[in-house]
Parts: sequence; structure tokens; C-alpha cells
Amino acid sequence: MQTRPPFIEALAHDIYVIDTGFVRPRFDASHLIVERGRAAFVDTGTNFAVPRLLQALDSLGLARDAVDFVIATHVHLDHAGGAGALLQHLPQARLVVHKLGARHLVDPSRLMASARAVYGDEEVAHSYGELVCVAPERVLETHDAMVLDLAGRALQFIDTPGHARHHHCIWDECSRGMFSGDTFGVAYPEFTSERGRWLIPATPPTQFDPDALRSSVQRILGFHPERVYLTHYGEVSPVAQLGATFHARLEQIVALGERLRLHPQRVDALRHGLADLYRAWLREHSCVLPEADAIELLRVDLDLNAQGMHQWLA
Repeated sequence: MQTRPPFIEALAHDIYVIDTGFVRPRFDASHLIVERGRAAFVDTGTNFAVPRLLQALDSLGLARDAVDFVIATHVHLDHAGGAGALLQHLPQARLVVHKLGARHLVDPSRLMASARAVYGDEEVAHSYGELVCVAPERVLETHDAMVLDLAGRALQFIDTPGHARHHHCIWDECSRGMFSGDTFGVAYPEFTSERGRWLIPATPPTQFDPDALRSSVQRILGFHPERVYLTHYGEVSPVAQLGATFHARLEQIVALGERLRLHPQRVDALRHGLADLYRAWLREHSCVLPEADAIELLRVDLDLNAQGMHQWLA
């Protein structure tokens, strides 16, 4: 077994969080679940993360054909962009994806066009690369309450729209944990304080729906999880407290959107309004980062979340 690289963190219950290297350290994660010598990835990061995911297998002494499943919580490129490229190296693995997202990984042309419309051609090439098609026979579409067997370890899928309509979360009874993709928000480690992790909702284009998101988070809380595994980033708890924070902050975001619904420069107004909310939440959390540095780290979130709110209001 190789020495474990620094971008891999071992958690309890044979779960590993792998920093995909996207944007900055500890921003975007793939989680690897290992059970009796078999494995499943939950989210992959972009094409450029694939070498790290393969190195993680090597460092754990897992052969390429030990991976049974590559699970995408949803098909946004920072979560599923590397799925096709990764599957080229995993001869036994199947792609597990929400039924509304599957066609976009079999034929990524619309997904790539949408990304280019949001980010521009140069940024897509630099940050994501060109998506690799997944053969239809290697795709397993999920439905609500479906249970996947990973070497005797049950992984249950729940339909969780709100962040995106093609989003599901994965309940792992073994760890009493929920792999939440972006449904349960984002909690970047840089903002951790003595109060714990700093959690905010993610509202990017194009399918933000606050009513659906509210219900999806309530479904997650209904499992009484002891921990949640976020793609952005890693394991967080206590879940009930974080869930209450999420709901309260989502209501403030919705109220902001309603106030600015008719603003003539709505996207800019939403961006400034979100920045004001983030500053208030950072102060409330006793964040030790200087406020200007914190807002700079949140620049991508501010831009995307404002755009997503703008499309929701439209």
C-alpha cells in the first residue's frame, strides 16, 4: 500500500474524503466509501480530478476493478464532470445518477453548452475540460427510496430537488450519514470558528427552487443523521443545529429576492445583498478571517448564487 497523499482524509466508517483540487484546497470533495474490499465514489469533481481519485485507490490498495459504483449526486460539473473520464479506468463500475440527469452524462453536449453560457468557453476549458460520454449500458438511473447494495452495505437514495431537479442524496445507515451533494448547502473549512462549521445555502443557476429545497432539507433531517457529507466540504455536524441554521438563512435569502424582484439591475443588487447577508452571518459566527478576505473567498459563490436567484425570480 502506498503512502496516503495529503489530499486524502480518512473518516470513520471506512469513508475517505478526497480533495479534487478544484478552485482551491478543500473546496470540492469526492467521497470514497469502502466496504469489504469493494468501493464506491460519491461525486467525482471535474476531469482534472481523475488522477487524484485513481491515486486514492492506489494508496488504499484497491484495484481499479474493485470500484462498483460512481455516484453523481447531480450533474453539475464540479460534481459529475469527471464521471465519464473516471469510468474509463474502472472496468466494473456503473454510473449511478438521478433519472433526470442521466441523459446529460450519456450525451454531455447540452450540459457543456449550458456551462459555456454561464462561464464562457475559456473558463470551461480551463476549469472543467471536455466531458467524456458515458455508455448507456453503464448507467443506472435512480428513483426515490431505491437501495443500492455495496458489498452488503445499504445505500438509500432520496429525491432532493431544490438546488437542482436532478439531485438525489444518499443515506448510509452504516455511518448514520447523508451524502448531500449541494442540497444541505456548503460549509468551507476556512470559515470554521469556535461555533463550528459555517453553513450557507447554494442557489446557483438554473433550477434553484426554495420551496423544493426547504422540503428536501427537511427530508434529510427526518433521517436523524449524525453527520452529513458535503461535496463543499467534507463531514459536518451537529446536523440538527446546522439544519436550523440552513432553514433560517434560506428564509433570509428568499426575503432578499422578494425585495429585489423588480430591481432594474437585479443581478448586481442580489450580489450586493447576498454579500451583506454573508458579512452578517460571518460576524454572527465569530469568523476569525478578516471580512474582506472572507468575501473574496466567497466571490464565486456570490456570483453564481446571485445568478441562480435572478433566474428563480424571472
